[in-house]
Amino acid sequence: MKVLMFGWEFPPHISGGLGTACYGLTRALAGFDVDMIFVVPKLFGGEDGSFMQLKEASNIEITKEKTDTEEFWEKLKYIEVGSSLIPYLDPEVYTKLFEHTILDHNEIKSKIFSEKFDFSGEYGTSLLEEVSRYAVVASVIAAGNDFDVVHAHDWLTYPAGIAAAEISKKPLVIHVHATEFDRSGENVNPNVFEIEKRGMLAANTVITVSNLTRDKVVNRYGIDPNKVITVHNGVDFGTGDFPDIQRGVKEKVVTFLGRITFQKGPEYFVEAAYKVLQKDPNVRFVMAGSGDMMYRMIRRVAALKIADKFHFTGFLKGDDVLKMFALSDVYVMPSVSEPFGISPLEAMRSNVPVIISKQSGVAEVLKHAVKLDFWDVDAMADAIYGLINYEGLTKMFKNLGKKEVENIKWDNAAFKVKNIYESLIQ
Repeated sequence: MKVLMFGWEFPPHISGGLGTACYGLTRALAGFDVDMIFVVPKLFGGEDGSFMQLKEASNIEITKEKTDTEEFWEKLKYIEVGSSLIPYLDPEVYTKLFEHTILDHNEIKSKIFSEKFDFSGEYGTSLLEEVSRYAVVASVIAAGNDFDVVHAHDWLTYPAGIAAAEISKKPLVIHVHATEFDRSGENVNPNVFEIEKRGMLAANTVITVSNLTRDKVVNRYGIDPNKVITVHNGVDFGTGDFPDIQRGVKEKVVTFLGRITFQKGPEYFVEAAYKVLQKDPNVRFVMAGSGDMMYRMIRRVAALKIADKFHFTGFLKGDDVLKMFALSDVYVMPSVSEPFGISPLEAMRSNVPVIISKQSGVAEVLKHAVKLDFWDVDAMADAIYGLINYEGLTKMFKNLGKKEVENIKWDNAAFKVKNIYESLIQ
């Protein structure tokens, strides 16, 4: 079985959980003998090629002769397509991002083996041009390779997925890792919403990362529930080695790790921190991440006069994430709307008890986590206080949580996804 898959980022160069999810799923699919051509906008170096072939396709002439060479027939192919788009730009930037006329079949077919595609690889403003080019390259790759299914991850790849499926006449799987309602609440960008809806309507099957997201796909986008299937994410256990970190502080450490945006609820973490510190000053709070609300959070921390107990690390990835968990006594994910949420699983794997919002998909698969409403700052503060002051409670969540998360594997997700593929090509 061969799959043409479109992603938007790949470790170690990631902006959020999308790249982590793509890595975990593709690695597990490879273990189930699924051959993949994995397309991403940009390779930056350092990507794990141990189970795949990394190939750059930016700024080269893609001809039939080149696509017929043997290098394209390795078990897993990783073709790089340069693009100036990034996954978490403010939705307002995406005005006029996609038009229905973007895919002119006759024009694509007439140029499909003669165009040279020159991509900036930078975060420019010619977004419509870049998305159009990305869709054309998707068509080129689709026409020059043999595969059974097209699989597109997250909304920025939907136009490419549609193009590849239409050119190849192969079934299309759309993988919804988040929706515009998660990113923007009720103030959705209509252009982004339209791209998402077109992708979902065009898909033969829509995969959602949680039942919470499935409900939004069905009820907010009007998609036939019979073609929407939930496949929960997993967690990558790696080698099982954890960093041995010497703590430089005696206080307990409570951590928020994620994008500092509306969706992640950082303001509720700050308010809960203030309440905890009124009762127990021997605590330090860490906000690890970056985003458009960061400076607002810094100002709020200063206004509450807790800056001496509050730390902003900036965006963390790779080993720095593991080091942060190793330093943490409690992990908090107060997301307003979280389609899934892999970071709590990573924290539990590191023996850190977690507090998560009920408005998260990961709450569907976890029993040994403290679950509360994102807006209930008092409950959040109480939960933090309890976990840092009552050793028996902390020990229970650590032990049972670690055992629980060991059963939430990417292999389980890959098995379900492979079954979806097989159902589409029978």
